[in-house]
Amino acid sequence: MKILNFGSLNLDYVYGVEHFVMAGETISSSSRDTFCGGKGLNQSVALAKAGGNVFHAGNIGAEGGMLRDMLESAGVDTHLTKEVGVPTGHAIIQVNEKGNNCIILFGGANQQITSAQTDATLAEFSAGDYLILQNEVNMLAEIIDKAYAKGMVIFLNPSPFDDKLKNIDYNKISYILLNEVEGAAISGKTEADEILDAIRAKYPKMKVVLTLGENGSVYDDGKERTAQSIFKVKAVDTTAAGDTFTGYFVTALAEGRTPAEALKRAAAASAIAVSRKGAAPSVPAVREVEDFLAGR
Repeated sequence: MKILNFGSLNLDYVYGVEHFVMAGETISSSSRDTFCGGKGLNQSVALAKAGGNVFHAGNIGAEGGMLRDMLESAGVDTHLTKEVGVPTGHAIIQVNEKGNNCIILFGGANQQITSAQTDATLAEFSAGDYLILQNEVNMLAEIIDKAYAKGMVIFLNPSPFDDKLKNIDYNKISYILLNEVEGAAISGKTEADEILDAIRAKYPKMKVVLTLGENGSVYDDGKERTAQSIFKVKAVDTTAAGDTFTGYFVTALAEGRTPAEALKRAAAASAIAVSRKGAAPSVPAVREVEDFLAGR
């Protein structure tokens, strides 16, 4: 089975700060690092490190070669990653002393997907292949419509959550993976069970994975509701935690594991990721995850 991630590629400029900057405030940073990132790239790295047969489609600018190199070093096929005449997307990330982050995105090349590129990319995939999407590229609704017509299994991580998501047909999504904030925006509810109930009632064919921060995660497909607690570790940088979770969860399903098994592997992988600095570089290899679980 092929796994296509049609997603973003960013250069992450990460600043260590005592606290997040407030309106009108100027602060000094204790450090500044540059990492490969973007939700798309992070998830592709996680998918590949988890053992998936992964293809990444997306755009970079002339200065984005290190992003392609990162994907390839993780085992991702990059022949569908194109260089365009627009600067590479980037993110400015503040990481505070508790390891939490806040992020500003610049779309750049990520917002230059065309209909022709979408058609050429999807032509290489078939019914039953997996498609992974986030909301950091343009043409999202068109990609979903065309992939659905081909019979692909569509996974959506609706992040960042904004008005562009109003244009997509959620009835065409096979799995949605989202956090509490995104879940509340879609459902109008704030409690986890109410979020799940509301989403399932509105989109009965869509399977839901809701991440709850320190309270773990929950899977619901209308027949079963399965919860997974977190593995407690010292958090250093939470930037790629959700993307690592997504990559490991999806790959576990592709391998034929149960949703409960997939949640457990995803929780372990994200625990390892938050104990390290950076986005893509923090994603663990599958052997590290298996050793981590064996020691629990």
